[in-house]
Amino acid sequence: MLISPTPSTRRGARSHTRRTLLTFAGAASLVLGAAAAPAAALDSPGADDVETSDNVTHVANFPKPSPVDNTNSDLAFTGDYAISGNYDGFVIYDISTPESPKIVSTVLCEGGQGDVTVSGDLLYFSVDYPRTGEECGAAQSSPADPNAFEGMRIFDISDKSAPKYVSAVRTDCGSHTNTLVPGKDGTTDYIYVSSYAPSDRYPNCQRPHDKITIIEVDKDDPASAAIVNEPVLFPDGGNHDQPGLLRPTEGCHDLTSYPSKDIAAGACMGDGILMDISDPVNPVVTERVRDGNFAFWHSATFTNDARTVLFHDELGGGGAATCNERIGPNRGADAIYSLNGGELDFEGYYKIPRHQTDTENCVAHNGSLIPVPGQNFFVQAWYQGGVSLIDFNNPSAPKEIGYFDRGPINENRITSGGSWSAYYYNGYIYSNEIARGFDVLKVDDRRLKPAEKVTYEEFNPQSQPRYKPSR
Repeated sequence: MLISPTPSTRRGARSHTRRTLLTFAGAASLVLGAAAAPAAALDSPGADDVETSDNVTHVANFPKPSPVDNTNSDLAFTGDYAISGNYDGFVIYDISTPESPKIVSTVLCEGGQGDVTVSGDLLYFSVDYPRTGEECGAAQSSPADPNAFEGMRIFDISDKSAPKYVSAVRTDCGSHTNTLVPGKDGTTDYIYVSSYAPSDRYPNCQRPHDKITIIEVDKDDPASAAIVNEPVLFPDGGNHDQPGLLRPTEGCHDLTSYPSKDIAAGACMGDGILMDISDPVNPVVTERVRDGNFAFWHSATFTNDARTVLFHDELGGGGAATCNERIGPNRGADAIYSLNGGELDFEGYYKIPRHQTDTENCVAHNGSLIPVPGQNFFVQAWYQGGVSLIDFNNPSAPKEIGYFDRGPINENRITSGGSWSAYYYNGYIYSNEIARGFDVLKVDDRRLKPAEKVTYEEFNPQSQPRYKPSR
């Protein structure tokens, strides 16, 4: 079912001159090899070969539905529904029977990136490709156009079969990702918008861009959503001279909040940071860390006790083959830090032990904790490296304890695909696959059984809930 506030038509392949993951992948190709071409059809005889560890079962796959069949991106969850972001909009799946997901609605509203966050009856959607207007169906524009729109769109999803477009908020440099910080009054949401890569040629994305944008949403009147602050996180300009750094700090790629503890972690291109968000309108950077092996600080996750933080390095921007012997185990990996007295102390790296072919884009990407109380387990997407289950109870010696992996999309040339996001939600793992659609995995592992007692009513991985048994 196609829902759009205004008439909309499909457009052809978009230009990737914009500040996006694929743009960064192109820059990284100068160092790492050819950037991944966009995936179209599966064009290799063994393209959909599936391999799993003994404790993982692939129980369902749902190909991307037309017309929302561009690049799949992030996921969010509410009740019996999974919301799949896509560069051209989003799809709502009924997952009440996880092994047989059903499409409830498809929303065509092009704008690129498509990070999604859910808050009650509201859905927040990131737009990072400029359009000629705020409305769905607006034509593609250019970042050089001062009147172009990028930023956040807000939808009412109280009727999952018929989402309604409510409003939009323009933000500088668009919205590459967005993070929810719920207000303590229960009626207000704060959306932390991350974006990056300014240019003197872009009137709405000027240097220096060392800030995030904070949008305040009255949940009873979401049409009044507006920017309330644009705090500068890097008054000194951030990291511009780290050896081997492919992109300097020019904003943040992603933030992860832990609202119950009033903290957030930021992955900001050349810097990893911690923030105090006790005043959500005025966050304060409390710690910064750099790593000579990191090319692009991409995202972060706290442990449930907030004593450990995993930062993820998106070496090659998601468009290069970096899971191989040549790149090695410490680049394009996770870096694990303990949090002691407010300071970050390095513990170790984790990278999937399964070498991929040179035609598979592969690097650390989005994941979430597997909610085993008192233990530290993680599920993570690795693009064409598949999905990895990680035991990091010993942060200096993390190890893979399960996996799901497909063969290359194309055995002759690197072609973009693989798992963008892989998250654990109410007993199953859901993966949004760039090219092959929406996957559901089931894990049978005694170490992870206690997680089945943790039930979420809503889950945004970049707004971490504190879990406990029988929640």
